Amino acid sequence: MQFLIIGRDGTDADAPARRQATRPEHIEGLNARNAAGEIVKVGALLDEAGKAIGSAMIGEFPDRAAADAYVASEPYTRAGVWVTTEVTPLRLLSFD
Repeated sequence: MQFLIIGRDGTDADAPARRQATRPEHIEGLNARNAAGEIVKVGALLDEAGKAIGSAMIGEFPDRAAADAYVASEPYTRAGVWVTTEVTPLRLLSFD
């Protein structure tokens, strides 16, 4: 089942530093999940100036519990980079 996952960064002065410090572990985890076939698409949410303010992912998980477990284990969640998250079931359209 597909899920849209949105994580929004904190807006405090230390938020960009937390993101930068945690990014290598975040990318390593995404690479592993991609290899496992759990990632459909992933990217950064940007403000009007092009600064990262969060993340978005379309993931493939067996159920909502697995998607929630991913969010809980995500380095950005554990490090306090993401201060809010949304997990929404999704069905992508196919134009084939």
